[in-house]
Amino acid sequence: MKTTLSGSDVDRLRALDGCTVSNAIERLRVRLRNEGFISGAVRCRFKNLPPMVGYAVTGRIRSSVPPLHGRCYYDRMDFWRFVVTVPAPRILVLQDVDPHPGLGAFVGEIHASIGLALECVGCVTNGAVRDLPAVRALGFQLFSGSLSVSHSYAHLVEFGEPVEIGGLKIASGDLLHGDLHGVQAIPPEVAAEIPGQAERILREEEALKEFCRSPRFSLDGLEERLKGVATDCL
Repeated sequence: MKTTLSGSDVDRLRALDGCTVSNAIERLRVRLRNEGFISGAVRCRFKNLPPMVGYAVTGRIRSSVPPLHGRCYYDRMDFWRFVVTVPAPRILVLQDVDPHPGLGAFVGEIHASIGLALECVGCVTNGAVRDLPAVRALGFQLFSGSLSVSHSYAHLVEFGEPVEIGGLKIASGDLLHGDLHGVQAIPPEVAAEIPGQAERILREEEALKEFCRSPRFSLDGLEERLKGVATDCL
């Protein structure tokens, strides 16, 4: 299992919005700028909830056909037992592998309730979710590709293996950050550095915004201040 952060480091990441986290990762130059985040496949269902940070618990689901064994819903105790082998806080990451994802909703109020009891803070899926008012009231975050009124034949195909959602490959134990802007992976080698880097970026941005609002504003002054920003973008 990957090295985990301290509770205080997780709290510091949770205090940051997704865009600031992304800016800090870019400044630290540990991956290409077109990598590390989910693109286009999911949307945040509860934009008023604070950012979530947690370790991925992966699985693959289907809903268009019945399962080969057992029932089709939440009776997979082997999965729930696997969930608690991943460090807390946890995020369920479920790839819908149907040819047309999202026919039925795997996660709703029941899964959210069980997840919360197992220290899960949210779910990310390219499939469908449901029971939005009840899940919102629980404070359990949802990112999904669609909504569905029915479970249909929603069931787990497998769990614990790497999945891919919106171009982002995610393995169990990967550290994720998600808010109304989207979901991104936190590189473990710089996770503890991100809050400090974010503070520096926010100070720089505040100074630039203050200059734009001030009577001292000029294009020459703006050009001078943007030179440093351009350097950081290289």
